[in-house]
Amino acid sequence: MANLVIDIGNTYTKFAVFEQDELIYTERYQHPDINIINGLLDDHAVNKVIISSVKKEPEEWETVLKEKVRVIYFNAEMATGIINHYLTPKTLGADRLAGVIGANYLYPQKNNLIIDGGTCITYDYVDAGANYYGGSISPGLNMRYKALNYYTGGLPLLQEDAGFNSESGNDTPGAIRSGVQNGIKYELTGFIESYKHHKNELNIILTGGDSIFFDTLLKNSIFAPYIKIEPHLVLKGLNAAIQTHND
Repeated sequence: MANLVIDIGNTYTKFAVFEQDELIYTERYQHPDINIINGLLDDHAVNKVIISSVKKEPEEWETVLKEKVRVIYFNAEMATGIINHYLTPKTLGADRLAGVIGANYLYPQKNNLIIDGGTCITYDYVDAGANYYGGSISPGLNMRYKALNYYTGGLPLLQEDAGFNSESGNDTPGAIRSGVQNGIKYELTGFIESYKHHKNELNIILTGGDSIFFDTLLKNSIFAPYIKIEPHLVLKGLNAAIQTHND
C-alpha cells in the first residue's frame, strides 16, 4: 500500500506517492483539480493521505478526496522524531516543520541546517540531539526581483541569471542582478558561517524550487563540500510523519 503526500504551498501544490520510504512518483501543479486526484488514486494503491497546507481555506478537491480515502492533516503535534522548542508551534509554517522532520529523518544524529529556497527563503536548524528551536525567514529570489520592479518607478522586472557572476553590474540589469543574486549569496554564506561557528560538523541541506540555483551560488565557497541537495525534503518529512502517526 502507498502513502499520498500533498504539500499545498503559496505557488504550487506538490504531490508525491511513497511506498514506505521509497518515493515512486512526484509532480507539482499550480491549479490541481479532482481529475488529477482521481488519476493518482487509479494509478496507485493509496492507503492514506497526508496534507500540509499554507492556506486557511480547503481546496474543492480536498472534500472529494476525503470521501475516497483516509486523510490526515499535518500539524505541530506530528513533529515526528524531533524535540520542538518553538515558542509558538501552532504558528510555525507546516513546510518548515516538515523540512526539519525530513532532515532529521534522513540524517539522524547530525547537525542539519535546512535552507529552503521557495517563495521565501527559510533557514531552520535541528541539532544532533534532534532539538529544534527555530530559524529565519527572508524574501525569496523572485520576490526580490518583483519588489524592485513594483516599488520603484523605473527598474525593470528581471529573472535570475545563473550565468551572472560579477561582483557588480555595469548597467541597470547587471546592478539589479548583482544586488539580488550576490545579496542572496552573501546572506546564505553569512547564515551558514554563523551556524558553523557553533557546530563545526554541519550538514547544509538545500531544498525548494531554487535549491539548484543556490547550489550554483555556493559552488565555489568553502561550504560546498558540506552541501546536500534534497529537492523533496518537505515531502519526505511529511511521509515520515504519516508513517509514525496513529489515529
